[in-house]
Order: sequence, then structure tokens, then C-alpha cells
Amino acid sequence: MLKKAKILWTTDNKETSLHMVCLYAHNALLKGWMDEVEVLVWGASQRLIAEDLEVRAKVEMMITDGVKVVACLKCADSMDVTQSLQACNIDVHYTGELLSSWINSGETVISV
Repeated sequence: MLKKAKILWTTDNKETSLHMVCLYAHNALLKGWMDEVEVLVWGASQRLIAEDLEVRAKVEMMITDGVKVVACLKCADSMDVTQSLQACNIDVHYTGELLSSWINSGETVISV
């Protein structure tokens, strides 16, 4: 059975983003704590990634190392950050159905 981590990232707090979301998501995969790690970037966190070079670099490194990062297209378009997110290899699409499937799966979802 695969060990999966699902993280809903909504905060624009830089310290929480770097020292919880990015740190845990990246290490969970690299250190083998989880077989798969998926991060759903929604809302204010999208602007943080688009505008903060340090956070953006961490996200790009996570993606390179195999963390799956997806972002809500509706939010990204509303904040005019879609191209910035796509430029760092984030999969940007409508994610309401994805989040609903996470909730309905009964698996644990970490929300930050």
C-alpha cells in the first residue's frame, strides 16, 4: 500500500510556507516517509509563490525532486499569476473536483 501525503496550502505566511509546507513535503518524499506527496496550492499561497523568489525556488526544487504540485486555475487567473506558476512547472488547472476527491477518499488531508 502506497503511503501518500496530501497537503492543501492556502497560507501566504512565508515562514509557515517555508518551514512547514515546503520542508515537510520535500523531506517526506526525499527521506521515504511517504511514497507520494501532492500539494494543492490554492488562494493566497499562489501569490506568495509567484512573488517571493525564495519560496518559488523551494517549490521548484520540490517539483524537480518528485513532489507533485498543482494549483487552482480560477484563483491563479483571478490574481493574474497563472503564467508565473506555470513557469515553475506547477500544474495549473481547475481543482475543485480534485479537492473534493481528496475529501471523499477518507484519506488525511493536511491543510495549512
